[in-house]
Amino acid sequence: MKRHFQYFFFIFFINVSVHSQNIPDSQNHHIAVFLPLYLDSAFNASNNYRFDQSFPKFLNPGLEFYEGMQLALDTLKNQSIHLDVHIYDTRSAHDPVSQVLQSSDFQNTELIIGHVNPNESRLIANAALQKHIPFINVNLPNNSAVVNNPELVLLNSTLKTHCEAIYRFLQKNYATSSIIYFYQKNAMSNDLKNYFAEIEKNTKSVSLNLRFVLLNDPINKNQLLAFLDSSKQNIFIAGSVNENFSKNLCAQLAILNKLYPMTIIGMPTWDDIDFTNPDYKGLEIYYTTPFYNNPNDTLVKYIQQYFKTRFYSRPSNMVFRGYEIMYRFAKLLELHGNETLVNISDKKYKVFNDFDIEPVFLNKQNTSPDYLENKKLYFIKKSDGIISSVY
Repeated sequence: MKRHFQYFFFIFFINVSVHSQNIPDSQNHHIAVFLPLYLDSAFNASNNYRFDQSFPKFLNPGLEFYEGMQLALDTLKNQSIHLDVHIYDTRSAHDPVSQVLQSSDFQNTELIIGHVNPNESRLIANAALQKHIPFINVNLPNNSAVVNNPELVLLNSTLKTHCEAIYRFLQKNYATSSIIYFYQKNAMSNDLKNYFAEIEKNTKSVSLNLRFVLLNDPINKNQLLAFLDSSKQNIFIAGSVNENFSKNLCAQLAILNKLYPMTIIGMPTWDDIDFTNPDYKGLEIYYTTPFYNNPNDTLVKYIQQYFKTRFYSRPSNMVFRGYEIMYRFAKLLELHGNETLVNISDKKYKVFNDFDIEPVFLNKQNTSPDYLENKKLYFIKKSDGIISSVY
């Protein structure tokens, strides 16, 4: 908790921008960062912290992203990169996003980075299109109904992209296997099921032997027995982003795992599930993610040690994301200037992840992309909660 209070007071009492010192403004590159810092909620009119010794979880994502971003800015400063970075609190009652986009400070912006909700994403994406400014959306796995906007860059890959990657992975590794796709009855699960059905219909390779099975709550092992074969490796897809469904399914399959060898493939939300729980013992689990921080990476180790020494805590994944995105795209901005968007896939400044940013055409007849998206995904293999390999 100590580290959070230090950062909160630092953010609150500085002017919310980071400038290169003694450099004419015209020589600086201008970056706007939109984060949910909740400063109005955290401090009252007398600048007193509202929550006493507690720290609400809703404050974490924006603050942790800021922590990582600040470390990257320190690194860039040491490299004599000249930046003018304005940080905007998207939860500010005094400076709402719509007002910020019309402000004089925003007019010189060359790059936008945003940890935002769908409404904010649409507002910012519209401004980015009008002013021809790349907008790096760091958290949303969807385009928020934004179309015909090549300035919008989604780093957190969409669910459809995850489904495409899973299908290709299965074609490569289990092309002749019978694969059971478990799903539940709700709108999101139906969308996922439709993605797989569409991919299967349009694949240019051999289609998978895929069977869709609806599971009703509560899930129990007797429901699953009909789909298990003790003579072969059973391959399952858990077609849901619902955490409870995923946990229940895995727990019931784990009961049967000793008699029926199995491999389970889940959705990107599985990155947040603690599979060290004995309920999941022995399962071979795969899931996809666009963000993977190799614990053996030198920079990862440095940041972990920095947080341990200074704040007595471990950095979250959002800290690493803040560092990576600020460093990588600030360096691209310095190198390419107003041609940054054209060179957005430049891999010169890789930090932790290989981003593969490609145009997405929702309508194949369009000549201009609807948005750009990171298509690079990592397959994480876990057993008893331990990462055993990464693809």
